[in-house]
Amino acid sequence: MPQARRREREEPMAKLLLVEDHEEIWDFLSRRLKRRGFDVVLAFDGRQGVEMARSERPDVILLDMNLPVIDGWTAARELKAGDETAAIPIIALTAHAMSGDREKTLQAGCDDYHPKPVDFSRLLTQIDTAMQRPAGTGGGTP
Repeated sequence: MPQARRREREEPMAKLLLVEDHEEIWDFLSRRLKRRGFDVVLAFDGRQGVEMARSERPDVILLDMNLPVIDGWTAARELKAGDETAAIPIIALTAHAMSGDREKTLQAGCDDYHPKPVDFSRLLTQIDTAMQRPAGTGGGTP
């Protein structure tokens, strides 16, 4: 039993790419995620998010859908179309909570959907699920 615990601690931290242009949100989320043991890298617009995903190879991408340069919808489509990034799970973070918006994010290539304001404990569950599920299976938490 102690060996199993030791092995868990020796596993590398999961790397998350947070693509968010609002400072209050990325500051709040990145600090809380780091306290939970995640390695968090930040991008502040959609183009930078796509480039960071290609260079950093995160375990999960948290992608705001309303971004400058290119929006999250376009970024998600580009990421899922790229061989090197297609398998990375994407969780859409969006203030769009109207009927049909969840389906729209899944159609753009996101693997899950999280409406803002962020429910941190629910987001942690979604991140955990995304890391265990093969990318592209969709579904996620309603």
